[in-house]
Amino acid sequence: MNLLGVDFGLKKIGIALAQNGFVQALGVIKNSSTVFSKIVKICQENEVEKIIVGSPQGKLFLEVKMFSQKLSSETGLPVEFQDETLTSREAIAKMVQERIKRKKRRKLEDAVAAACILEEYLLRKEGESV
Repeated sequence: MNLLGVDFGLKKIGIALAQNGFVQALGVIKNSSTVFSKIVKICQENEVEKIIVGSPQGKLFLEVKMFSQKLSSETGLPVEFQDETLTSREAIAKMVQERIKRKKRRKLEDAVAAACILEEYLLRKEGESV
């Protein structure tokens, strides 16, 4: 099953893809009026069957919930939530470990965080099926 991971932010949205258990950060999309059409295109091109959105704690949760509802309606795909606590820190740690320069890390952070969200989701689902 192909999954799209989304790390929602008010300014930018990280996107990652899981295919056959392999997770890859795709990139970052500016959160603008064209965000849904761009995500729809990515979903179609990659035959995505489900979208996994990082679920934050606190005041951003309502924004994420509204975004996710519109995303589901625009793509026609089911959306599930995955706790995203510490995924940005985890993403930065991974990039530091891979010796990615700070300037490039800033550009990739949201996409790598989306990949972390997908990895956590896959681990959770694997644990539930045992």
